[in-house]
Amino acid sequence: MNRGGREAPYNEEAEQSLLGAMLLSSEAVEVGLSAVEPSDFALPRHGVIFGAIQDLYNRGEAVDQITVADRLASTGRLEDVGGKPYLIELVGRVPMYSNAAHYAEIVKRTATLRELIRAGTDIATLGYERGDDLDEAIEAAEKRLFDVTKKRVSSNFKPMRDLLKTSFEQIEVLAERKEHVTGVPTGFPELDKILAGLHKGDLIILAARPSVGKTALALNIAVEAARKGYPVAIFSLEMSSEQLVQRLLCAEARVDSHRLRTGYLNDSDWPALVDAAGRLGDMPLWVDDTASTSIVEVRAKARRLFRDKQDGLIVVDYLQLMQPQNRRSENRQQDVADISRGLKILAKELDVPVLALSQLSRAVEQRRGRPVLSDLRESGAIEQDADVVMFIHRDTMPRGSDEDDARSRDDVPPKGEAEIIVAKHRNGPTGLCRVSYLDRYTKFVPLAKHEP
Repeated sequence: MNRGGREAPYNEEAEQSLLGAMLLSSEAVEVGLSAVEPSDFALPRHGVIFGAIQDLYNRGEAVDQITVADRLASTGRLEDVGGKPYLIELVGRVPMYSNAAHYAEIVKRTATLRELIRAGTDIATLGYERGDDLDEAIEAAEKRLFDVTKKRVSSNFKPMRDLLKTSFEQIEVLAERKEHVTGVPTGFPELDKILAGLHKGDLIILAARPSVGKTALALNIAVEAARKGYPVAIFSLEMSSEQLVQRLLCAEARVDSHRLRTGYLNDSDWPALVDAAGRLGDMPLWVDDTASTSIVEVRAKARRLFRDKQDGLIVVDYLQLMQPQNRRSENRQQDVADISRGLKILAKELDVPVLALSQLSRAVEQRRGRPVLSDLRESGAIEQDADVVMFIHRDTMPRGSDEDDARSRDDVPPKGEAEIIVAKHRNGPTGLCRVSYLDRYTKFVPLAKHEP
């Protein structure tokens, strides 16, 4: 327990009292198992005893000093922990077993302090050994600290009994609500019927041909989520924050985007823009427009923003403009695979949906018709990592006059409409929904809300 000449923080009395309480009370067992884990104990023998209690609980067997002694004996560890006399001593040292939660809190707190000390040592080592790659060193250091804070509130291993209890509680809530949307709403009822919203931990890929409206749809979804109170982080690698805000204003105010860009605004446009700015300003929206940002930087920034937030949405526009973690790679497909995997890890780590825009391969330009999964640019890794893949399909080409051209457009939606195609849905159905596209405002809306 000695580090650099100083004693690492621990509380032997609290560890003994917690274990003694767990040997006396089934309620204390549940409190202890939900709060700490074997590695949180500073004294190795205490971690071994806690592990034996954990094993018995997961088997549905009784926990007391006799059963724990038997379990330790069966694994050859009883004498390592001090034998039966030490278990009896633990029981005798408990002031009040009803204070188990307090003892567990002390054990967890001192364990976190020790982990923080180890993290500091690891970060110092990074500074010495990875000085040639500053971004990589900062990412590794930040992740090391993030792991410490995350460990304060969650354990790596959870008993199946606890997981089942939580799952049934969620099922009961869903049964009472009977709602189509159980994730972050998209603002498109037909799409939400397919997806039930955008779900925590999911990587959602949104792809389309150039100039079809990937950014417009992503911003529509982002604003709808923020309107409902979900914090939204937008990483805009293609557009500047000024351009992005102008798009948001036009869509929210329904002001012609060309008039805004050229300055030829009508008298009625100004109050609409002011009202829209007021609404957008009150929303929990954040924009980062750093060009050529890396997956390392995106993950670090997102961690900082969402550290104290329980829900939210991350939007990345767009995936192929990001830099991989290993910038020395000469294989573009491997680069995209690293980025795609990094975004999936980010979604799971922060427990929020990540909506990432993606290009389609050039081959799709050689034909008409709806996009398919194989049209994704560098598609293998993206398709594998994604929980949901959506395509936008709409008519962006002038109509031909010959019969062959007419036949080739049988599956193209009418002018002013678009299809959102859910081509992959890991946890639910695929499908298609039609929406209206208001070109003047670069805005998608549900068909029922279309205004000519």
